Order: sequence, then C-alpha cells, then structure tokens
Amino acid sequence: MSDIKQRPLSPHLQVYRPQLTSVTSILHRATGAGLSVGLVFFTWWLVAAASGPEAYGVFSSFCRSLLGVALLFGWSLAFYYHLANGIRHLIWDSGRLFKIKNAYTAGYFVLFFTVAMTALSWVCIMGKY
Repeated sequence: MSDIKQRPLSPHLQVYRPQLTSVTSILHRATGAGLSVGLVFFTWWLVAAASGPEAYGVFSSFCRSLLGVALLFGWSLAFYYHLANGIRHLIWDSGRLFKIKNAYTAGYFVLFFTVAMTALSWVCIMGKY
C-alpha cells in the first residue's frame, strides 16, 4: 500500500461559505418535506371532523397545546416559504432573475414574505382567541 500516492481530497461543503441561493435551495427542499409530513396533521383534522364531536375535541385540544401550536406555526412558516420560493423558481423557469443581484433580491424577498405572511396569519389567528 505504500506505493499508492496520497492524493489530496477534493473540496467539499466545509470549504465553501453558504450563499443565499444555496441556503434557499436547501430550505425549499426541507420545507417541501415538512409540508408532506404536515399532511398527516391535516388528515387527522379531516378524519376528526368527520368522526364527530368527541374525536374533534381531542384534535382541538391537541392544537391548543404547546406542541400543537409549535407544529402549526412551523407548518405555516414552511407553507409560506415554499409558496414564495416556488414562485421564484417559476420566474427562474421563465429565464428571468438569473443575474446574481436579482437572484439575491428575490431571495431576500422570499424571506421577507415568509416572515411577514406568517406573522400576519398568526396575528389574525391569535386575535380570534
């Protein structure tokens, strides 16, 4: 084995600094997976509503728990992010916003939209209780 030359390893993720475009791409995939998992929660809601008041009461009390609120908040955050970033991808598919300045502007808009719409939604939800 001593005859084999020691070759340098090629650069990997630890060498590169995260960029907004790479982070938004990874988050888009993660939120898509999170939304898929959240469909279990949505299905529970539909089944509970169809099963009667007792089953719906169990679901409703879980939604008011700390874990339930955290899951709903995370699901709404993932929804708005995935929506906004999906629209950005559709714009990219049309051949626009490829210049780095435009890509970063759109990325920051996605983040702003996500935070603003999630906050607005939860202000409206909490205002009803």
